[in-house]
Amino acid sequence: MANKLSPAVGARQTANLSFTGRARILKPEDTIVSKTDAKGELTYVNDIFLDISGYTEKEMLGMPHSVIRHPHMPRIVFKLLWDTIRSGNEIFAYVVNRCKNGDHYWVLAHVTPSYTPNGELYGYHSSRRAPKAEALAVIEPLYKHLLQLEQQGRKDGLEASGEAVRALLESKKMIYEEYVLSL
Repeated sequence: MANKLSPAVGARQTANLSFTGRARILKPEDTIVSKTDAKGELTYVNDIFLDISGYTEKEMLGMPHSVIRHPHMPRIVFKLLWDTIRSGNEIFAYVVNRCKNGDHYWVLAHVTPSYTPNGELYGYHSSRRAPKAEALAVIEPLYKHLLQLEQQGRKDGLEASGEAVRALLESKKMIYEEYVLSL
């Protein structure tokens, strides 16, 4: 049935999915690749992206990349990601994504801005691979804590989670990317 829906309807349907609690595991040799335009709408997805997410290419192209965003991801991670790539820099980040059927999968994402030969931003490229179990043992409780800070009903939840990330990085004497890659 989902294949017969327009992309916009498919995205709204996805937003209402329940969670299965089942994790899908990316194979160590697999790389998920996607490309977006400058607004973050998907222009390319590889077969591995489609296989793990459960979507078809037709459902994904033209959709915002956030269609696979899992609600258990802290907003501060995406703020940091977007601030970094919009400033012209690459970023590595751990991300949990949501599959079409409500399953989820973790990745270590590497996101870079893409430019024309004239230096104009035209989109973003993301390669994602399987995360190490040791890294997830650190990231999952951290993200749970950040998400709790964001959801405490305060208007400044994003600011509170941002402060928690800054304090963590200061205690480690690292920048975000160093911390992610050290796990």
